[in-house]
Amino acid sequence: MSGFVIRAIAAGEMVRAFACDVTEAAEEARRRHGTSPVVSAALGRFLAAGAMMGSGMKGEDDLLTLMIRSDGPIRGMTVCADSRGNIKGYPLVPDVEIPRKGPGKLDVGGAVGPGTLTVIMDLGLKEPYSGQIELQTGEIAEDLAYYYTVSEQTPSAVGLGVMVDTDCTVKHAGGFIVQLMPDAPEEVIAALEEKVGQLPHVTDLMERGLGPEDILAEILGDLGMTVTEKLPVRFSCSCSEERVAGALATLKDQDLQEMIDDGETIEVKCHFCNSAYHFTVDRLKEILASRTSRAEAEG
Repeated sequence: MSGFVIRAIAAGEMVRAFACDVTEAAEEARRRHGTSPVVSAALGRFLAAGAMMGSGMKGEDDLLTLMIRSDGPIRGMTVCADSRGNIKGYPLVPDVEIPRKGPGKLDVGGAVGPGTLTVIMDLGLKEPYSGQIELQTGEIAEDLAYYYTVSEQTPSAVGLGVMVDTDCTVKHAGGFIVQLMPDAPEEVIAALEEKVGQLPHVTDLMERGLGPEDILAEILGDLGMTVTEKLPVRFSCSCSEERVAGALATLKDQDLQEMIDDGETIEVKCHFCNSAYHFTVDRLKEILASRTSRAEAEG
């Protein structure tokens, strides 16, 4: 299983935890969007967060959307995940180049800058759940921990990391989320704070060969950790020519007619996977005709 997320409990279910390896998904995102190293690191962290948060949803059709909108050069990112391990995401600006924070340290916070993090969970209810916070650092892990504390009143430790190789490919991408349940005893809280405080960076652990279960064992090994689920993770987009045609069919008749009158094939790209779909003038005429026929039938 090359990419996966695990869920675990510890301390008599007083602690809930997630960890993941999304290296292949992050590399797929880098390849599709042509991201610079710092954007690859930012998007890879966001994908790791989405994979873990998505795995915590219970319904098969539940959908998680994470959005950052910011004033930094990256401008923002969007990631979607479901409960089955499918994740996808894109940056608004893929080719950001800024100075590093130090040798081997990409400045993700500088690329993201100040802004907001929005979490939307569509759980099949009448209205999706939505929460939003101001970004605290732009480094994403700290921002997600702040979101959990403020919006869900769940004290959480979050670690996210991406290592970009010398050839600009993603070498490692993963992370962990450790959460305290209500009424967790003080000794458990103190033990977790000590372990997390001493933990090396996520990518350092992955570089040493540690997988998600090993990383959680470094934190929870003394608290009776039990892995409850292991879920494959993949970069997966549900776009298709049929779906894009459906989106074109929602345009106003005047807008479709203007495209037809231009007399040229149009290209439509999916934001999430960068796949390109081409529609000839004849195909656009078919879409407009089907719209007109449907309107007449309904009228």
